[in-house]
Amino acid sequence: MELSKIKNDWDWVSYFEETMAEYCGSKYAVACDSNSNALRLLLYYLEIKDEDLIIPSRTYVSVPNQIILSGNRPKFVDYKWDGSYNIGSTPIIDAATMLKKGMYTLGSYTVLSFHFKKILNIGKGGMILTNDAYFAEWARPMIYDGRHKDKMYVDDDFECIGWHMYMTPEDAKKGIEIFNSGKIKDDNPNVGSSKTYKDLTKQKIYSPYI
Repeated sequence: MELSKIKNDWDWVSYFEETMAEYCGSKYAVACDSNSNALRLLLYYLEIKDEDLIIPSRTYVSVPNQIILSGNRPKFVDYKWDGSYNIGSTPIIDAATMLKKGMYTLGSYTVLSFHFKKILNIGKGGMILTNDAYFAEWARPMIYDGRHKDKMYVDDDFECIGWHMYMTPEDAKKGIEIFNSGKIKDDNPNVGSSKTYKDLTKQKIYSPYI
């Protein structure tokens, strides 16, 4: 989509998605309101349940939370990582602290973060990079309360029981502004690793999973 073709507010979201997909090297990108909800959406879509999922013990708290809330169990392992890591043996890659041109790994569902401490620092938001055309179509109503963005509420026949985890046009527009500001390079330094997060196995709430 060209910038000149933006006709309504939701086009900003589509434009941001297409911009990030092209930059990262995936066919599709699905914008969400957070990296955390993107992880939850993928665990649901891939029907991952009642599994032990290996994650680094030094990562952000929402990662094991989403694993537990989706009916799985985090298996904490203290290993080194920088920028990104896989969620267990799944094709989900948590790349919240990474943003590089051509970073997409074929066959994966790579999750970005736009938190204010991240590289493209909108303040909030996340995105799923994928080559899975079915997922890209399935996810649209799932992240928007089962609704369709091209229909007014009074005219919409809701498609599914969806979540409320969409990115707003305002955040998408801000993302485009940051992307085009000159701040985002082809190779940006990672802003997180096993060295920057505390050991979650020391937290009492995770004692049942240690």
